Amino acid sequence: MNTVKQINKFIDHTQLKPEATAQDITKLCDEAIEYDLKAVCVNPSYVKLTKEKLAHYEEIKVASVVGFPLGTTTTATKVYEATEAIKNGADEIDMVLNIGFLKDWKDKDVEEDIREVVRAVRAETIVKVILETCLLTKEEKIKACNLAKNAGAHFVKTSTGFSSGGATADDIKLMRSVVGDALGVKASGGIKDYKTAKLMIDSGATRIGASKSISIVKGD
Repeated sequence: MNTVKQINKFIDHTQLKPEATAQDITKLCDEAIEYDLKAVCVNPSYVKLTKEKLAHYEEIKVASVVGFPLGTTTTATKVYEATEAIKNGADEIDMVLNIGFLKDWKDKDVEEDIREVVRAVRAETIVKVILETCLLTKEEKIKACNLAKNAGAHFVKTSTGFSSGGATADDIKLMRSVVGDALGVKASGGIKDYKTAKLMIDSGATRIGASKSISIVKGD
């Protein structure tokens, strides 16, 4: 990972602000097309619009969020959100695990929460599990990665971007050490420039979630 040209295919171009408008989403899609980014990540209500805007660009995936940003909705609610997003055109699901359950040692419930979402979507759908690492101890991060792996998820992801902290290189290294090559690792939250994005990739990330994607690709 040495050149700016390569980094574009690591990036999930993201717009999850509650005040985002259709115009903002259209701009997001136009930028993803112009810079040939990996995916566009939007809130569920904008999945249909995003799919329409990217209809002729199948190589750019549509991602949406589930149980976002707290992870505290019920499993049935997460399953419904995921299946609705897929029906509306999503290719990938970024779900938040139940952080309180994890801290309460309800490991079986956390794992089943993830597994039910994985089961509910199409086999080719990528499911990323958001750990919200800034709220977890090292031991909890390790446990969360293992639960996501056991449940059949495809990625573990650091952050929603809506809590008290974002991705760190140390967390990426830890997550990669736990999941090995079996899962992808997505760094998100606070990644605003090329230097930081490259650090995350060098630390083991295979995806970058960012709203400042263009600055990253341009090498700013």
